[in-house]
Amino acid sequence: MDFRLDQDQRDLVRGVRELLAGRFGREALRAAVDGGGGRDGGGDGRLDRGLWKELGEAGFFALRLPEERGGVGLGLPEAVLVFEEAGRALVPGPLVATHVAAGSVRGAAEGAVVVTEVSPEGLVPWLEAADVVLGSAEGAVSVRSVDPLTPLHRVPGTGEWAPETVLLTAAEQVGTAAWCTDAAVAYATRREQFGQVIGGFQAVKHLCAGMLVRTELARAAVHGAAVTADPVEIAGAKLLADEAAVANARDCLQVHGGMGFTWEADVHLHLKRAWVRAALVLPGERAAEEVAAAL
Repeated sequence: MDFRLDQDQRDLVRGVRELLAGRFGREALRAAVDGGGGRDGGGDGRLDRGLWKELGEAGFFALRLPEERGGVGLGLPEAVLVFEEAGRALVPGPLVATHVAAGSVRGAAEGAVVVTEVSPEGLVPWLEAADVVLGSAEGAVSVRSVDPLTPLHRVPGTGEWAPETVLLTAAEQVGTAAWCTDAAVAYATRREQFGQVIGGFQAVKHLCAGMLVRTELARAAVHGAAVTADPVEIAGAKLLADEAAVANARDCLQVHGGMGFTWEADVHLHLKRAWVRAALVLPGERAAEEVAAAL
């Protein structure tokens, strides 16, 4: 069995990466952070509807809908590739919920409607920006979010996560893990200390190598779970992806040294988003319980 990406899948990844780089590159990311809550955290609930519409027109939300229903006609394996790129770019908004609802909520597939979902853990992201809320948000109370681009509300939590929601969130975590690896390596090859680039020091090499291993392990688990769609494999993939995203962001901060801890660096944004994703969708304790119960 060959799990390597075929040419169409590689073209899909390249196309999505170019789209996001052009529409939500670093300048747009920093503008969203500085204009949407900044250092106080949590954002102010504003969502870029223009970006949302462009994503819809590009087929981001309708990716898995059949062509006869106006979709792209692709599957879960292609969806995880797309959401990894969204995670790498730190695109804000309830992307997964809108994508999953594209077949049942009118306007979601086209990006004309923003859909969010009530977490079984009792959290709702982007409640005030959403046009449709899946689940009851009655009595929702705004809470401070560590991520400046993920406003949160708390409500009583009930129900279970759909496996596809868990898997696509794991794919976003892989995107953060990969971005952090690339950022650490790039910085290590240009930052000089004691007359040589820091990437030449063994300790820094070990950090970067560990980041690469975590990223590839999590990516393989996510890709494999996308092929099987097995709920237990998806829970295991989420565990690995959460670990890769959080640990890689921490190690990326370490490689960057004192500069990495400043507000102006982007590393902390990936760490904070990784924390929120890990807590919002199938937290590690519940994912571990699902895997353990299956074993």
